[in-house]
Amino acid sequence: MSARDPHAVRVGCVQYLNAQPLIHGWPGQVAFDHPAALCQQLAAGELDVACVSSFEYLRDPTLSIVDGVSVAADGAVHSVFVAHRGPFEEIEAIALDPASCTSVNLLRVLLAERGLSPRIADASSFSGPHARLLIGDQAIRFREKHGAQFDYWDLGAEWKRATGLPFVFALWLIRSEVDDASAIAEAIRARRDANLQALEEVIAAQRDFSADFCKFYLRECLCFGFADREKAGLLRFRALCENNGLLPPSTSPLHLA
Repeated sequence: MSARDPHAVRVGCVQYLNAQPLIHGWPGQVAFDHPAALCQQLAAGELDVACVSSFEYLRDPTLSIVDGVSVAADGAVHSVFVAHRGPFEEIEAIALDPASCTSVNLLRVLLAERGLSPRIADASSFSGPHARLLIGDQAIRFREKHGAQFDYWDLGAEWKRATGLPFVFALWLIRSEVDDASAIAEAIRARRDANLQALEEVIAAQRDFSADFCKFYLRECLCFGFADREKAGLLRFRALCENNGLLPPSTSPLHLA
């Protein structure tokens, strides 16, 4: 693939509020979708680069990570949780949100670390009361609507409690045949930097959530770097997925662009 304007590549990005500080104002076209669909499009070669679930990189390490950029949480994330009633240890079934492999596998790892084994399956397979894994904007809306009617087992908070590390939910990933990866990565980092410097403008552009909530969520719940602690968190997640049979063993270093 010949060198080209980094903004002219085929770009995909998760459609959630959490990605707005990374993608707002991108001057080229962007395909917005939920994480699982974007992962499929990236794997099929329909996209050159995408901001997708971090598990996609662990599943396919031929991809390159845009260094320095992620969607991560160093504690409670507020938008990835199990909504439940009653003691969490007594949950018998959890309905999954199929949109994100990362959150589903994070849930499996955290349950295993706690020695818990509720039935886990797609929501369509349940008929009675059950807990629900929710992610992204739909999780935020659920919490706004139901409030204290449910308890919320926040996966970011539980990961921090278990490991002491941040959890990386999403990464920018570039396909291996894209030969201008360094230019694309630099453009992505520059866009993130510009958006964080003008975060009030990013917040003002949001229409689905209040400005007060966006300030809380984007400033206090999330971080958008990918430095040593985030990399350690991603590698710990890989190791725990391997330990629980969710990934084959690997000792490969992170492939960064």
